[in-house]
Amino acid sequence: MAAEIERKFLTTGEQWRAQAHASLVVRQGYLAGTERASVRVRASDEQAWLNIKSATLGIQRQEYEYAIPLEEAREMLDSLCNGPLIEKTRHFVRHGDHLWEVDEFFGDNAGLVVAEIELGHEDEPFERPDWLGDEVSADPRYYNVSLVRHPYREWS
Repeated sequence: MAAEIERKFLTTGEQWRAQAHASLVVRQGYLAGTERASVRVRASDEQAWLNIKSATLGIQRQEYEYAIPLEEAREMLDSLCNGPLIEKTRHFVRHGDHLWEVDEFFGDNAGLVVAEIELGHEDEPFERPDWLGDEVSADPRYYNVSLVRHPYREWS
């Protein structure tokens, strides 16, 4: 079984920007979602993926990801995905022994910045950067599939 162990945090301030060594603009949309799983398409300027992820709460979930042709992904995003699309810049920040992915959202989710770290096991220790805020791994509002249905701009 393919598993993803990921912890998700809010950020505090902008200190992470100076540590980012690469960035990637991403558009993603959802083709389907049930109470058990979601199916999404994600495209950057150069690559695209089809992703199936279990809808369970917590830091460990089943995840399957497959590279797909970029042009086909763009067609799916424009014609088949439920809106609004997720638009974000993913910044890559190395801190300690881990790579952090800091997602800066735009469009309907503008203003939201979330840092994610993938781990080898649930209890794996990691060094917390100074710019790391509250953990939101178990809060479904911060899952991308939820941000399509209830964008950050609508939160009160």
